[in-house]
Amino acid sequence: MLTQRSRYGLRAMLLLARESAGAPPVPMSRIAKEAVVPRKFLEIILTELKNANLVVSTRGKQGGFHLARPADMISFGDIIRVIEGPLALVPCVSRTAYKKCKDCKDEETCEIRRAMMIVRDDTARILDGTSLAAAVVGEFTV
Repeated sequence: MLTQRSRYGLRAMLLLARESAGAPPVPMSRIAKEAVVPRKFLEIILTELKNANLVVSTRGKQGGFHLARPADMISFGDIIRVIEGPLALVPCVSRTAYKKCKDCKDEETCEIRRAMMIVRDDTARILDGTSLAAAVVGEFTV
């Protein structure tokens, strides 16, 4: 299930994606208001996105945020991984944070693991295939 925190991050990033190239940075107060994100959460989320090189911040009176790269080069998957971590529902199928399940007898024959690998692959394909630019114009592919 997508957490509220991820929804906040996606809304903030979509707002930034709608900005024209070369536009001045968007102040945090505007992002919070227009994306309907509590400022306290937004500060944390934008810091995480900045540390992941998805947004750039500018300090000062005219400061704010803008995307670190073009909107067609940032996917929903990029954002959700930064905020939530791996997309896998169980650790034994994670590509970035693999861990053997404590109660698993045999990964090779585990029916749950096989099903979760399909879920992981399809989820990653869709989220990684959905860029901010595509979402802004309503172009979703399955």
